Amino acid sequence: MLTLFEIGAALLVLSGAFSWFNHAYLKLPHTIGLLLMALLASFALMALQAVFPALGLTETVSNAIGQIDFNVTVMNGMLAFLLFAGALHVDMSFLKSERWAIGSMATIGVLLSTFIVGTGFYWLVNAFGVELPYTWAIVFGALISPTDPVAVLSILKTVNMPHSLEAKIAGESLFNDGVGVVVFSIAVAVAVGSTAAGHGVDHAAAGAIETVKAVSAAAEGHGGGHGEVTAGSIAKLFFVEAGGGALLGAFTGWLAYRMMATIDEHAIEILISLGIVAGTYALAQRLHLSGPIAVVITGLLVGNKGASFAMSERTRTSLFGFWEMIDEILNSVLFLLIGLEILVLGISPKFGLIMLLCIPLVLMARFAAVSVPMRFLGLFKSFTKGAIPVLTWGGLRGGISVALALSLPPVEYKPVILAATYGVVVFSIIVQGLTVKSVVKSRVDPNLL
Repeated sequence: MLTLFEIGAALLVLSGAFSWFNHAYLKLPHTIGLLLMALLASFALMALQAVFPALGLTETVSNAIGQIDFNVTVMNGMLAFLLFAGALHVDMSFLKSERWAIGSMATIGVLLSTFIVGTGFYWLVNAFGVELPYTWAIVFGALISPTDPVAVLSILKTVNMPHSLEAKIAGESLFNDGVGVVVFSIAVAVAVGSTAAGHGVDHAAAGAIETVKAVSAAAEGHGGGHGEVTAGSIAKLFFVEAGGGALLGAFTGWLAYRMMATIDEHAIEILISLGIVAGTYALAQRLHLSGPIAVVITGLLVGNKGASFAMSERTRTSLFGFWEMIDEILNSVLFLLIGLEILVLGISPKFGLIMLLCIPLVLMARFAAVSVPMRFLGLFKSFTKGAIPVLTWGGLRGGISVALALSLPPVEYKPVILAATYGVVVFSIIVQGLTVKSVVKSRVDPNLL
């Protein structure tokens, strides 16, 4: 069995080698190239295993990858730093100008998409003879509806589009994953509560259920966290997690700003930013607040107010360069892991058609999630022509959805949810990611580009 250091070393070696090959020969967007090559490598290993079963190649690699808890690695490790790095480079003035569109898509849009996908998935899966309760179909809707900020922001680097449209896509992706995780937590708690007792839960699912019950018990004046999941407790959880996360992020972002304003030493200020990110996310998890929303708010404050008023030019260049490097390294490893994860998931071929049909279902829900709030807001202000199709096609899913699916309790419905999630994510990153530039060119006025 490989040590964690050896596994980490192998991932970095593969990331470097694949990145070089992609840049030198394939010339695809960096993250897409890595994911595609990791998938091809996985399929090649499977083919070799089928031809030479005695080699045990697939088993060896699967065991190594299986030692990495994808959910913990992404949700409790990479995500905090990737979200901060992404938010650091976003202009807050653009976000403010598009706050109503961003806010409505990140809340109403996510909820609308959750129920459209969940309902469609329920009918689709049951039509293929796979028994799936409606509550578990909603769980799939909740984990696949938020766009992934890591995937979206990495693709935005390669696409030229109007600033207002870029602000909508970037802002929505930064905030709706925090909202989506809260919705997912609630959906899992309700689904497990409606399923026969006796199923174990792990990681995010267990924490979600206990959090919902604890909030419910507090709302009803009980102690011990054994309350039932009610509409009131769900609303309170949503407000506490999302709102509390925003307040925490505002406080830690202000704290980082004040600390940086008192010194001019780039190495220490970089260390402060690292500590603030890790500390904010860890504290948010301990307090049952939204860690993603907290670090996004912190990143926006440090990247805008901090960069303008608390940093010298040298510090600003060093700090932003450092976080660009962190972003690049973690992105590379994450998308490599997504491609290799197929060796561990063991997706059954019988779910192949369900995986394919889930793609148009999720796109249809995404269109509704974008068009409903945008058309309503369009009554009061004008938007860039072609915004709805670009926002629909540019809403990529990524590692967060896979991580949430892997965190589900070991119930009989997990394999079909995992298969559908992986199929949508791979299509989203590769097909949508490679063609979003063409959609922008065909739908947006060239004079605005």
